[in-house]
Amino acid sequence: MREKLGFLVCVWFLLCRSCSGRFVVEKNSLKLTSPESLKGVYECAIGNFGVPQYGGTLVGTVVYPKANQKACKGFDEVDISFKSRPGGLPTFVLADRGDCYFTLKAWNAQKGGAAAILVADDKDEPLITMDTPEEENADATYLQNITIPSALISKALGDSIKKALSDGGMVNMNLDWTESLPHPDERVEYEFWTNSNDECGPKCDSQIEFVKSFKGAAQILEQKGYTQFTPHYITWYCPEAFILSKQCKSQCINHGRYCAPDPEQDFSKGYDGKDVVVQNLRQACFYKVASESKKPWLWWDYVTDFSIRCPMKDKKYTKECADQVIQSLGVDLKKIDKCIGDTEADVENEVLKAEQDTQIGKGSRGDVTILPTLIINNRQYRGKLDKGAVLKAICAGFEETTEPAICLSGDVETNECLENNGGCWQDKAANLTACKDTFRGRVCECPVVQGVKFVGDGYTRCEASGSLRCEINNGGCWKKTQDGRTFSACAEDHLQGCKCPPGFKGDGVNSCEDVDECKDKLACQCPECKCKNTWGSYDCSCGGGLLYMREHDTCISKAANTNYSWSFVWIIILGLAAASVAGYALYKYRIRRYMDSEIRAIMAQYMPLDSQADIPVHHAPRGDT
Repeated sequence: MREKLGFLVCVWFLLCRSCSGRFVVEKNSLKLTSPESLKGVYECAIGNFGVPQYGGTLVGTVVYPKANQKACKGFDEVDISFKSRPGGLPTFVLADRGDCYFTLKAWNAQKGGAAAILVADDKDEPLITMDTPEEENADATYLQNITIPSALISKALGDSIKKALSDGGMVNMNLDWTESLPHPDERVEYEFWTNSNDECGPKCDSQIEFVKSFKGAAQILEQKGYTQFTPHYITWYCPEAFILSKQCKSQCINHGRYCAPDPEQDFSKGYDGKDVVVQNLRQACFYKVASESKKPWLWWDYVTDFSIRCPMKDKKYTKECADQVIQSLGVDLKKIDKCIGDTEADVENEVLKAEQDTQIGKGSRGDVTILPTLIINNRQYRGKLDKGAVLKAICAGFEETTEPAICLSGDVETNECLENNGGCWQDKAANLTACKDTFRGRVCECPVVQGVKFVGDGYTRCEASGSLRCEINNGGCWKKTQDGRTFSACAEDHLQGCKCPPGFKGDGVNSCEDVDECKDKLACQCPECKCKNTWGSYDCSCGGGLLYMREHDTCISKAANTNYSWSFVWIIILGLAAASVAGYALYKYRIRRYMDSEIRAIMAQYMPLDSQADIPVHHAPRGDT
């Protein structure tokens, strides 16, 4: 009776929290490419197990088995295999809903060789999330081995696909997860809703294993500023009518405000729900204090070490053990204890109150009702908690071309630039390419090399641009050395483009051919001229002792040229002499005028000038002072 009452209280907690909640079904795109009657894009709900291909696509052909259509038993029992032949498309199994867990259907389809499973709803209703069952029995160990993606489709779409297949048509499908997660910028923000309880069966075990395996990648991403991670913890409040009950007192802290279910679902032994709440609060406070010291990634070390050193089964799930772990990581223990506060007091706890508020969904996220839950860029992740799968999902949250190197490793994605250069522009001679590998595929974008920007469409053309462009592969222009002379179609004073230099003709990119100025009568055409073509230029000479003037394209006598030159020199000399004499005369004239004016001014101070009127002189009477 005691256990049943405790179970009812826990259910009541859930109902109180979820009656006004909002659960969001996360979806991906499904595109049918054949038959013609079904062509189009449809929605499907992502299953919360297996490995969805976040950021990617999967193309295959749909098969509806003639037997075992609900996929509740192994397909080997009915002699059906979905393994694709070499060169064939992957097989997507269409199964009917009902009679067994969604996860069992997926597991049987995977064992049969299917690349994905589609579950057709058995009634007309909005799409729901296919979740894992309660993992309380040993038979559920296969859950962590499901690796194929799964999707729930509407009854109407399922019926249409079945009809097309029964008519002998081939149904080709493209499952698309490229837009299942937002990817707005170069930083991904993600949350992990977790629990310190390690006695809740396979789900708790897989949660701890995920933290241990993902810790290294998470810390690298966080330390380099690629991600912003925040851990969260779900708690419930005790209904007011039950606050003084034994069940609430054993499962809640702070007078029934923050509660968690009993770890063993048995109130008579082991740890209580309130012990879980306190440890959850300690982990949240550890993250808060570590973040204040600019080391939020230490949370991964603490949770990992606590799970190893302080398990419930060894009776070490205590404050004393937790404090030892905290001290070993060098985090201020007093600040953490202050953050935790008095868990017996009838007061709000700032941290846990914020956690309860955050649990309520805002915008497109929805309420957090499944534990554990991963939220990436405000969207709930669906699928297996596996290092590789989660890393792919996080990588799908980066804006294209901003992904860190860890997202472009061979274990996470396929480098599409390795095959045919991704169909992008390439200069093999200079080892330059416009192909940029991204998590979602590739983009063709003209590169920037040593400060020189290439411009073009990235597919068929990329040209160096800017003042230094000729330093990089000669700007992609023609260049050749012959007879000790080098000519180039790249000009530093042109920001882009190629133009053959004077003396050549051509496109400037692939070729520039020598122009025969003599044959084409472009130069050296005077009657006395003798023309000889050279590479990139020409030589012109004159007979009869004449001298060739290139700027006038004419021949003149050397004597005339000499006389002309000396005459020109004498003209310059005489001109300079005349200018000097004129300058000297002007200088003398200005000096004379200046001296005259100065002398007149001095004399005016000592004697009247003829032009001045007589000035009367007054004599003072004798005896005056």
